[in-house]
Amino acid sequence: MTGNGSNKRFMSDINVTPFVDVMLVLLIIFMVTATYIVANSIPVDLPEASTGEEVASTVVVYISRDGVIHLDNRPMDDDTLLAALRRAQQNHTDVRAIISADRSIRHGRFVHAVDIVREAGIARFAIDIQQRPSDETARGEEADVDEVVARAR
Repeated sequence: MTGNGSNKRFMSDINVTPFVDVMLVLLIIFMVTATYIVANSIPVDLPEASTGEEVASTVVVYISRDGVIHLDNRPMDDDTLLAALRRAQQNHTDVRAIISADRSIRHGRFVHAVDIVREAGIARFAIDIQQRPSDETARGEEADVDEVVARAR
């Protein structure tokens, strides 16, 4: 400033270092606590696929190894499941479903679950899968298939 001859200046920069420090601490707290916020789940041995994507969902339908259908971790018969899915559809017009089935169930049981979801009016659903670990695993499986084909000849 001019006037009395002193070298005092106004601070023209904003120091964001304390803000960044606080945000990093909050991020660390969030990351640590997020591991404890895990939904209870039924152990399901999912089939693998090389393509897939994450889908935001409000309804999760599980088909366990013994063929029992669960909605949000509660076992249900077909009529109860249909009624619950219809209620979800009425409450949220854009409800989505994820259908998660054990790889050992019969295909017909899975198709039956899809029919119930669609009958409830839920047109948008996804099939839950596990991502394959890497391309090397896929190549190894292809090599196994080639060996089986070669032996069959």
